Amino acid sequence: MSSKQCLNAKLGVAKVGFGMAALGRPGYITLGHADDLNQTYAVESMQAHAHTVLDAAWAGGVRYFDAARSYGKAETFLGSWLTTREIAADQIVVGSKWGYTYTANWRVTVDAEKSHEVKEHSLPVLERQWSESGAIFGEQLDLYQIHSATLESGVLDNTAVLERLAQIRDVGTVVGLSVSGAQQGKTIERALEIEIDGTPLFGALQATWNLLEQSATHSLQAASDQGLFVIVKEAVANGRLTERNAARTFGVQMDLLRGSARDLDTTVDALAIAAAIQQPWSDVVLSGAARVAHVASNLAALGVAWDGSILRELAPIRETAEGYWAMRSALAWN
Repeated sequence: MSSKQCLNAKLGVAKVGFGMAALGRPGYITLGHADDLNQTYAVESMQAHAHTVLDAAWAGGVRYFDAARSYGKAETFLGSWLTTREIAADQIVVGSKWGYTYTANWRVTVDAEKSHEVKEHSLPVLERQWSESGAIFGEQLDLYQIHSATLESGVLDNTAVLERLAQIRDVGTVVGLSVSGAQQGKTIERALEIEIDGTPLFGALQATWNLLEQSATHSLQAASDQGLFVIVKEAVANGRLTERNAARTFGVQMDLLRGSARDLDTTVDALAIAAAIQQPWSDVVLSGAARVAHVASNLAALGVAWDGSILRELAPIRETAEGYWAMRSALAWN
């Protein structure tokens, strides 16, 4: 049985997953993030809030949960939720990522010369973070991914790292990668070429795809055809594909989105998530909600009576890959 078949069998019909990026740290780039957390950043308060949102996702049928070492205390919050709710390993799929180190020191913003996270796709970082993730999740860690692999980072040509990942794969954890940036498609194509000991290294792939950024579509189909489990991240474009996007420069696009949402009797965010769910190569689409109300709104995507003509009607809102990623880089941490 392939990794894709194994993970899908464990998920059942759950097509919406949950990403922890906005719940595990005080600062993030999602529009309205400060309001989502009520500007309350004490660790204990944030953990309690995270548990409440995770409860809502679980009650809504979500069974894939996605974290990363660089999401502040996201792994810790998710791990403590699994323990207190007594959720068994065979009831859930847990994924995490390595390659970025959280450096914001629990601050919403950082000094100009510093950053919220530092990227390093080296063997020592893999060894350290694999150990850290394992200490939290143990056998519940189903999927371990390279965080934001790019051709420029060199990780897909680092023999020592790839061989170590193959060892992790061979003891039962699915090895995957997430990709980012305007060259997502090329990074995916390179990843699909990699074999260790005659077996494809990667069993899963996580990529950005949404109504604005669809440049990786053909590569995602190729990954699915090769048997990879495909996860869609940023389906609502960090809040840009929600009613929170009040940018004057996005007014025409928002009018089109609202019109399509009305036609389908749904909301803008549910429309965006439904579009990703309906892609033939998509196995699970992440909600990045940070409030219970947003979880419910995102999960409404599962009930949208999708009309394939919507993608054609919304084609005018698409952005170039370069334009989309430039806009994303300009989003403020809040």
